[in-house]
Amino acid sequence: MSFYVVIPARYASTRLPAKPLKEIAGKPMIQHVYERASKSNAAQVIIATDDVRIESVAKGFGARVCMTSAAHNSGTDRLQEVAAQLGLKPDDIIVNVQGDEPLIPPEVINQVANNLAANTYASVATLSEPIHSLDDFRNPNIVKAVADQTGKALYFSRAPIPWPRDHFAQAEVSVLPAEFPAQRHIGIYAYRVALLNRFITWPQATLEKIESLEQLRVLANGEAIHIAEACAQVPGGVDTEADLMRVKALLEN
Repeated sequence: MSFYVVIPARYASTRLPAKPLKEIAGKPMIQHVYERASKSNAAQVIIATDDVRIESVAKGFGARVCMTSAAHNSGTDRLQEVAAQLGLKPDDIIVNVQGDEPLIPPEVINQVANNLAANTYASVATLSEPIHSLDDFRNPNIVKAVADQTGKALYFSRAPIPWPRDHFAQAEVSVLPAEFPAQRHIGIYAYRVALLNRFITWPQATLEKIESLEQLRVLANGEAIHIAEACAQVPGGVDTEADLMRVKALLEN
């Protein structure tokens, strides 16, 4: 089964400017992401950017680069432009690997692509992992996902879902219930190119605006998303200077 990996990389990150080019263990962060993705079974790995500084660095370590419009509102729009530039077919699969995930395991890239190929009802596939901490469950920056028994996503939310009503009716609850099925959404996606072509024609959905979650536009338009628990732990990405220091410590040691 053939698939492509596209790594969107923006220079103008609000919280950590020039993020893709931050040095970690002697390499720019985007190179770590590219090298991890290249260990997957992808037919090609492409870096998509609108910045010539990222283009120059990426070409310097041998990556294929697609220059894309600076007017895109989301990484999904940028993926669609890459698919169009490459002339990909509607049934081709693209895995979106974020450019700030220097520790992404290659096996989860293969997993999400294989899941989409195997579940033909879905236009998108993604992954999750269990939530064990009450603080994480209540944290709106950790997106929760709920699926049916076949792995079809029902909803994604920043709110704590599903809500264990009887458990929280007790006084002074400090832990989640035993064997509670809460899942944290991991932001890696596999798309069919046909879905990307439809996605860019849709306006923002009401729920998407409320939750500030782009995947809700897919559900709002009647498309199915497959979700499964990741086959390997996916370390957090780099959003802040503190995240950068954490990843540096891991890779430099």
